[in-house]
Amino acid sequence: EGCDVAVMEVSSQGLMLHRTSGIPFEIGIFTNIEPDHIGPAEHASFEDYMHCKGLLFQQCKLGIVNMDDKHLEQVLKGHTCRIETFGFSEKADLRAENTKLVSRPGYLGIDYTAEAKDFHLDVEIDIPGNSLTAIAVCRHFGVSKEDILKALAQAKVKGRIEMIKVSDDFTLMIDYAHNAMSLESLLTTLKEYHPKRLVCLFGCGGNRARSRRFEMGEVSGRLADLTIITSDNPRFEKPLDIIADIRTGIEKTDGKYIEIPDRKEAIAWAIHHGQKGDVIVLAGKGHEDYQEIKGVKHPMDERVLIEEIIN
Repeated sequence: EGCDVAVMEVSSQGLMLHRTSGIPFEIGIFTNIEPDHIGPAEHASFEDYMHCKGLLFQQCKLGIVNMDDKHLEQVLKGHTCRIETFGFSEKADLRAENTKLVSRPGYLGIDYTAEAKDFHLDVEIDIPGNSLTAIAVCRHFGVSKEDILKALAQAKVKGRIEMIKVSDDFTLMIDYAHNAMSLESLLTTLKEYHPKRLVCLFGCGGNRARSRRFEMGEVSGRLADLTIITSDNPRFEKPLDIIADIRTGIEKTDGKYIEIPDRKEAIAWAIHHGQKGDVIVLAGKGHEDYQEIKGVKHPMDERVLIEEIIN
């Protein structure tokens, strides 16, 4: 079709069910892994999850992997490809050095140097998400440093650490974090910016593992200064029942919380009560532009809700 390069996400499910069998990937990428996707319709155990992820490195020529992940050795077990590493470790082939956090109202970012044996690049990017990984890949395609910097400055992903400017006093962002692992990673990173308050608004999807609700509640209660519990995609469950499960998790901590079941009202409360220096996260919906209730997907885009609220 005339396409030079295709980039695709290859899920553990896709590998387990042989959806990508027969595709010889030039490059396979591993960022990180923690227990998730374990259950009757997914993986039998964390070990099975890691094994299925690792199958990617038996059907690619080069594996570019995060040296800092503690599960790397297990994921790479049985690999047949050449391996190249990235990360903070001094032993990594491509390293992030001299990191410095940058913050101002409506903007969170990071400065760092991408350093390798034959490579040096000073980078500033919005709050990071795999930028070092992208640089590692671009080096294999001969992309110029100028183009790398230009692309990193412009790169935006809807619903992934997506900052929405609503005030000169505080920062508001939308992120798809919808399980304990992703929420912990997000909130831990945001705390490094030392906000006056870290406010986390989220709900949990119905007809999914209940354990996720307890875990996410505990994570937010432990890391956020204030949690606003609201509704996500309740599907065929009662929103208040899901909220009660999240509350159970939060109450294992000393975290402060309020409950506002209507998501638009919850977002409005967060915006109207934002304080100077706050970082407010709307977690869970991300790129989604609907809310699923009893089998019906109702239009609901948080960007639209925010615009309606501030207008």
